[in-house]
Amino acid sequence: MNTQTIRGKWHEMKGKVKSRWGRLTDDDMTRIEGDVEHGAGYIQKRYGLAKDDAEREWDDFWKNCEGGSACS
Repeated sequence: MNTQTIRGKWHEMKGKVKSRWGRLTDDDMTRIEGDVEHGAGYIQKRYGLAKDDAEREWDDFWKNCEGGSACS
């Protein structure tokens, strides 16, 4: 899912993002809304993941959301 699409759907999707990564703070969520390209960085920070792992999780999450399918 591209950045513009994510930004456009952010209000719909942020509950699913928060459900998937519960350690993200409300402040993190606000910052991600403005800069979704760096969402993996917030996951990396909160979960102590390697950069590649956080990016993979973030990308996989959004790929699963494409086409209206359930996000996981």
